[in-house]
This record gives sequence, structure tokens and C-alpha cells, in this order.
Amino acid sequence: MGSFELARDIDSPPGRVWDVLSDVQRTPQWYDAITRIVLLGDATTGAGARFEMVRSLPGGQAVNVVEVTEYAVEERFTLTSRTGPTPFTYRYRLSPTATGTQLVLYGDISAEGLSGPMARLGMLATSLFKNGMRSNLAALARLVEGP
Repeated sequence: MGSFELARDIDSPPGRVWDVLSDVQRTPQWYDAITRIVLLGDATTGAGARFEMVRSLPGGQAVNVVEVTEYAVEERFTLTSRTGPTPFTYRYRLSPTATGTQLVLYGDISAEGLSGPMARLGMLATSLFKNGMRSNLAALARLVEGP
């Protein structure tokens, strides 16, 4: 499909944003399409931690095994799918600002493994994923900016 970049300013310090963002088991609280996260192995955080991620997509349910491939506390966090019908890499970068945190997401998504109309949508599908992630980052911001 393609790549995209999104930036979001969050009125909360990097540590608070990091605590929610890097806790993969909390992802369903702010990522709308994720219906379930299952820990695979013993590591819950850090590079190498693996999870089964179940998402509800327009073409049906998608199950990916994802791995934390980059983990620099309060700076960088990357999730990479290792198996599943929708290969992706989400690279998150956090930077402190005068009022909180700037979060930048770099997304790389593939249609490999999808069938039907979603497999043929190409850049439109990338745009749909980007819009969905924009909404997810807004939900993340609301979660960490709240009381």
C-alpha cells in the first residue's frame, strides 16, 4: 500500500505519553480497530516483546503477531508485524515541547495477504489507514491528557 507520516502535539509530558504508548497491552484503549492483544512470551515491554494483535478491518478480522523492534525510553518505539495478512511497521518518535510532547508516527503498510477490494485499493487504502491512525492518535492524546 504505502507509507505515511502523522504528527500530533499532546498536552502531557513525554513520560506520561510513553507510559501509555509503549504498553502494548493498553493499545485497545486508544487504537479503535484493535479488539484484543495477547502477550506472547514473558517480556511485556522492551525490544523483543511479542504480541498477538487482533484488529477489526473493513475486509474482516486481521490477526498479526507484532514485535517491539525499537525501544528507547521516552524517545522511540517501533512495532513491526512478523506474521499476518497486513504487514506493517509503526515507528513512533516522542519529543518534548514547551507544553508537552510532540508525537510523530511513521507508518509503512502493505496489502500483502489481503484479498478482495482492500487488496486493490493501494494509495486509497494508505489514506484510509492514515486517517484511522489520525483518529487513534487523537484518542491517545485524550487518554494521556485526561485526569
